[in-house]
Formats: sequence, structure tokens, C-alpha cells
Amino acid sequence: MLMKTRFRLIHRGERGRQFYCVDSETGKRWSLKTKDRDAAEQIVLAKNQALRQPALNLQIAKAYLAGTDNGVTTRTWQHAIESLTNTKLGANKERWERVVKDAALMPLLPLVIIETKGEALLRAMQAGTVSTNVYLRRLHNFCVDMNWLPWPLVPKRQWPAVHYKEKRAITHEEHQRIIAAEVNPERKVFYQLCWQLGGSQGDIANLKGEDVDWTNNTISYTRKKTRVPVIVHLGMETLNLLKDLPAEGPLFPYLSSVRAGDRATEFKQRCGQLGIKGVTLHSYRYSWAERAKIVGYPERFAQEALGHNSKAVHRAYAKRALMKLPSLEEYEQKAAESVTTPA
Repeated sequence: MLMKTRFRLIHRGERGRQFYCVDSETGKRWSLKTKDRDAAEQIVLAKNQALRQPALNLQIAKAYLAGTDNGVTTRTWQHAIESLTNTKLGANKERWERVVKDAALMPLLPLVIIETKGEALLRAMQAGTVSTNVYLRRLHNFCVDMNWLPWPLVPKRQWPAVHYKEKRAITHEEHQRIIAAEVNPERKVFYQLCWQLGGSQGDIANLKGEDVDWTNNTISYTRKKTRVPVIVHLGMETLNLLKDLPAEGPLFPYLSSVRAGDRATEFKQRCGQLGIKGVTLHSYRYSWAERAKIVGYPERFAQEALGHNSKAVHRAYAKRALMKLPSLEEYEQKAAESVTTPA
């Protein structure tokens, strides 16, 4: 007895007829986008066969793919994450080396990529954190780009939304308490420069004496993350801080030699002792951006200082920091005085 097929072929119109596939269970109909009966029949046949023998279809698909990629039948997510990690440098590579230790990803890593179902990725994200979601998405897209996956396992719209914890800026009062409590001279100046320059902790920690131009009162360095050079004019308070630091070599010999995580941990411990919560070393960038917005520092200058893609700049200049706007009357008075006052 023949098994009743789920999908069947229909057409509409005699001239220029269009073929459709109908699901006999749901009644749903969709166009096959062809006017060729043979092609339409092949598509419907393939859909019915896919229902009857999914395991065999996977083997057939793997056989075809193996013709162009002999590693398709054995390549696992472990291989993929190692390949992706090897494309990274510096801090980015360190982050990916930590990702591979994520407990939520452990069940996924030994699976063959081509045999993995989307449910496995969703389970990993449900068991993990925001970081799991972010890095698994990047790993999945890397596999698609490398043609190790013939199609996305999870459609773009079905990935769980990423919700980061709210971050805030360090207040001036909190910064003063941190500086007053810090007994280590090197860390104290490091925190003060983070406040004055707003740079990332990695960029500030790796500054060198040669980066300071005492003639023009500037400091220049290349951002580690974006490889973009930046030159910042220095105020007197910052220049006074730099005078006590080495003129050559690293400004912070110890801090430049340790991992970013170690610097972050030391800062977190200091804040914990003072009862300051909800901030990290990165919060100094938010502080700098909000201070810049409040005093009317042009946004384009802030973008040059912190980076055009800096979330700190976008957030502060969009809505976070409240700037006290001067009255138009004050500006009119100043304009009138500049006209009447002789040069």
C-alpha cells in the first residue's frame, strides 16, 4: 500500500501557468517560482522524500558536501572555535581562549558541525550568559562564512536578544575616594590618568614616556582595539602627573606587565573596600564622556578622543549627561560686548 504523500503539486492558469506546492496537513500553499513542470515535480518529490528518510538525506547531503570539503564529516565546533581563535591577536585572542572554557558551550564543542541542530545552540544560550550568546553567535556566523555550514542553524531573527547589564560612570566624589584610599603610587596615578584621558585601561596602562611630547604638551598612542592613532592635548593637572613618571619606557612598569583581568580585579577590590558598587575600570570612559557633554565639549572631539564607535560617547551625548544650556540673552550680551569693546 502506497503511503499518502504530504506535499502535492498544483498549478493555476493555462497560459504562463505557475506551479504551487500544497501541504495536505495544513492546507498551506506556496509558489515554487517555476513554470517548468519537471522542475516543480522534482521539488515536491524532494520535500516528500525528506519527510520519509531524514537520516538518509543527511548522509546524501554530506556526500555532496564532501566533494568540495573533505573535513565536513568530522569538523566539530571545537575545531571551529580553535580556527577562529587563531585569527585573533592580543586581547581579542585572550578573550576567545576564555570563551572555549565556558561551561555552557562544553556540550556543543564535540558535536560535528554539519550534524548539529539549532536546538543545541539554543540550549547552550539558555544555559549560559550574555557572553555565551554574543560569542556563540560570532562562532556560528564564522562557520557560515567559511561554508562549514550550508545554511544558518538559527535564523537571525530567532537569536535571543542581548541584554547587557546597565553600566554607569564613576562620579567625581567616588573617584576622589578611590584616589585617597589607594596606597600604591603606580595604581593611584593610573586611576588619575584614566580619569583625565578617558582611554581604555589597556591603552593607558601601556603608555610609554616616549608617547609624551613635552614641547607641544600632547600625548599620542595607538588604540590597541582599533589600531587607530590618537593625539590628546594635555592640561596642567595631567602634565603634573606625568612629570613624576618615567621619561623613557613604560609609564606603569607593573601594570603594563599584568593581564587586563588582574588590573580590573585590583580595582574591583578597592571599590569593594569603599562600598562603591556598579563600576569597573571601563566606567572611567563613561565618566570622561559625560563630563565632556556637560561642559559643552564638541562631540566630534569626544569621538576622536575615545573612538568614533565608543558606546561611552554615544550614550553620553544621546541622553545620559544633562548639560546646562546658557540663555540666548547671555550670548547676545557677549556678542554686543565684543562689538563695543575695542581690540
